[in-house]
Amino acid sequence: MITDPIMHVQAWLDEAVETEVNDANAMSLATVDEDDMPNVRIVLLKEIAPEGFYFYTNRNSAKGQELHAHAKAAICLHWKSLRRQIRVRGLISLAPEDKSDSYFASRHPTSQLGSYTSQQSAPLGSYEQFEQECAETKARLGDPQQYPRPKHWGGYILSPLSIEFWEEKQFRLHTRRVFTRTNLDSTWESTLLYP
Repeated sequence: MITDPIMHVQAWLDEAVETEVNDANAMSLATVDEDDMPNVRIVLLKEIAPEGFYFYTNRNSAKGQELHAHAKAAICLHWKSLRRQIRVRGLISLAPEDKSDSYFASRHPTSQLGSYTSQQSAPLGSYEQFEQECAETKARLGDPQQYPRPKHWGGYILSPLSIEFWEEKQFRLHTRRVFTRTNLDSTWESTLLYP
């Protein structure tokens, strides 16, 4: 019996880490743009906490702008090795600055440098141009063991209002259970769904 669906996501993720070849924490993140056109991409789930699901990105990117304009999103984790999927929908908020600082500090200095240089989602003339800009940024900032986090880069929390657990069964008679709540302070309700 699942009593805490957020922590049940953690339990499934822990199992997936043992079976998935690459990036068990990779998830699809769905947003909508200013024209209400959907957008989806893969990002990495970096932390699961009682308040929700943490991920990090360039806040000036298309996804960052979409999350700012529409503070709602959906994520989907799918593990072929386990024949399981989790869908989550909820509200978006900025991660605390200290969490963003801490995660940024854990990244390789070259990744940190890329975060300074990349104008994520903007047109780029050539990859060589990006490499040249990285070299210029490195010359300007120096070559420390780590760079401070740029202000345009940070974390988000998806605080769930809906979490659905899906498990594959033979002949497509899958099991689906969704947990929903009306707001972040209300209790979870559990419903079994037809496949």
